[in-house]
Amino acid sequence: MKAAVFHGADKGLRIEDVSKPSPGAHEVLVKVAACGVCHTDLHYLEHGVPTFKKPPIILGHEASGTVAELGAEVTHLKLDQRVLIPAVLTCGKCMFCRTGRENICTDMKMLGNHFNGAYAEYVVVPAKDVLNLPQSIPLEEASIIADAISTPYHAVKNRARVRAGDTVVIFGCGGVGMNAVQLATACGGYVIAVDISDRKLAWAKEFGAAAVINASKVDRVSKEVKKLTGGGADIAMEVIGNPKTIEEAFECVRTGGRLVVVGYTHESISIVAGKIMFREIEVVGSLGCRPCDYVPLIRMVEQGRIDLKKQVTHRFPLTEINRAFEVMKEGASLRSIVVP
Repeated sequence: MKAAVFHGADKGLRIEDVSKPSPGAHEVLVKVAACGVCHTDLHYLEHGVPTFKKPPIILGHEASGTVAELGAEVTHLKLDQRVLIPAVLTCGKCMFCRTGRENICTDMKMLGNHFNGAYAEYVVVPAKDVLNLPQSIPLEEASIIADAISTPYHAVKNRARVRAGDTVVIFGCGGVGMNAVQLATACGGYVIAVDISDRKLAWAKEFGAAAVINASKVDRVSKEVKKLTGGGADIAMEVIGNPKTIEEAFECVRTGGRLVVVGYTHESISIVAGKIMFREIEVVGSLGCRPCDYVPLIRMVEQGRIDLKKQVTHRFPLTEINRAFEVMKEGASLRSIVVP
């Protein structure tokens, strides 16, 4: 089969012929319909972030497809069944899994990081983790549910705890950030979207943002947010992973409000601890999505409350996957998918 194999940050991705994998007793072989192109993979390719499995490894963690082969012990799935593969797989045994916080499982495994991923024609995954996709959801576009939609769903629902009437400022209008805009709006929030791209801010309005701020055209975003909200947002969400924007997002939060850090950075940030204490501001992180949240999330997509097709602005054959990353870096895409 064809696959995009990562050989290290200095060598990038190569399209290669590799052996089609075979499922173990409790696994399934999935024929990949599409795999979303995520900024996380760019961290591996260009920013020196290592994969847990040393290269060579097939990347890609945002996939949908159909069941092509069943492991000997798999009885709850059938051939040709349409499935979504969660980006992160959990053990189901550790303390966090047992207490409903599977997304911070102590033994989590990530597709295209701990083991071979879905920038390929086929991928093998544990049968217990795949989720059924209704016929009404387009199979290729459904791939982005696995991360670009599930990650902000957990962030908005479980960590930000957005309620009707909340003012929510969201920093970053990429694939994950745009879905944070869409989901926070669906929860009844008054959403202010922040980015430096007028194109992405225009998209944010289409996805429900009540107001937008181009950070490159104002002195301080926090000043503008305080004007719009009468003193500060109830909730600020940083979906970029930049120390400066995390710090600025903190400054947007009103007394008694909440900062939710969704974007990843390995760098330190500088926040005045006295403000956290004296103003009772919550600072929380958000990672991935719990397995139990995929069912209501898929139902929201099925009901049309989340728009999939509008989010997929580009699609590429597997042989042109490197072009997908170029489009991402140019800021021209909202979400690209690779179709093997």
